[in-house]
Amino acid sequence: MINYESIKPLLFKLQPEDAHHLAEAVLKLPNIWQLPFTPFLKSHFIADDILEQELFGRKFYNPVGLGAGFDKNATMVRAMQILGFGFTEIGTVTPKPQEGNPKPRMFRHVAERSIQNAMGFNNDGAEVIAKRVEQVYPFSTPIGINIGKNKVTPEDKAIEDYKYLVQKFNNLGDYFVINISSPNTPGLRDLQNEAFISELFATIKPLTSMPILLKIAPDMTKEDAVALTTMAVENGADGIIATNTTVDYSLVSSPKSIGGLSGAVLKEKSFEIFEAVAKELYGKTTLISVGGIENAEDAYKRIKAGASLVQVLSGLVFHGPDMIMNINKGLVNLLKADGYENITQAIGADRK
Repeated sequence: MINYESIKPLLFKLQPEDAHHLAEAVLKLPNIWQLPFTPFLKSHFIADDILEQELFGRKFYNPVGLGAGFDKNATMVRAMQILGFGFTEIGTVTPKPQEGNPKPRMFRHVAERSIQNAMGFNNDGAEVIAKRVEQVYPFSTPIGINIGKNKVTPEDKAIEDYKYLVQKFNNLGDYFVINISSPNTPGLRDLQNEAFISELFATIKPLTSMPILLKIAPDMTKEDAVALTTMAVENGADGIIATNTTVDYSLVSSPKSIGGLSGAVLKEKSFEIFEAVAKELYGKTTLISVGGIENAEDAYKRIKAGASLVQVLSGLVFHGPDMIMNINKGLVNLLKADGYENITQAIGADRK
């Protein structure tokens, strides 16, 4: 067995981005299924009938997914299932390759179990990534495609980037996510306005039959979040993901001056925005909650508030791969304790 707590001190001696690249180097190996630790890790995948549901025309064996930002270049899709995820989201992908922001651009806040990243959509570009996805899709667990504009693309041309990406990845995934909420591309969050969203969905919806979801930031007011997401759904959005990282640096004791915070410090802020959106949109669209989820209780709270799915990312750094398995096992126990026969009965229980 792998004891993550025993190797974590060694990983934490590396710069965060270097540690990520080390993990990627192992997880993207073509013979990942045959590695010595794989039989142990495969036991992490929990496929209990009580957790199964169908969304977007696909079966989700469990509701815990990998959030965008970890597998930016679609090199680790197979490995994410081994680690226990019920679905994965690649990207953020931009039309052209880009290096992202200057290094260092990722920082740990160990005491707060949080990460601050200013990566800036570093990725290999749509052409290369689409070819990688073609090699694995369709996959046994759903794949989301998270898309964003290039840094050099002016705001008035942003829709062209999203249009290109939807056409490029059409039928190469199970859903799209429109990323206009990262704090690491200048001006990107300025696109979180009703005029842009309306024009964007009018442009891209006719181009694909794949569901298109909108991911929002946690740093707007609840009122603005509700107004924006409601308008997005009215204009064709098939779901809402709440939330991206926050630029509220007061949440950590020694913040850097760049990037967005994820992890435990985002838990309350993310849930507040999700709760506000769910009060308005539960039952009207698919809701996915992300931000600070570390255990089954966190996930169950989001599910009962209206989330069909949850995503995790930064928690992996501090809790290791067992976290996904533990969340899913814990959810099974929580659902059964409340007398539910299937997770769909618990989704939105606090809204009913």
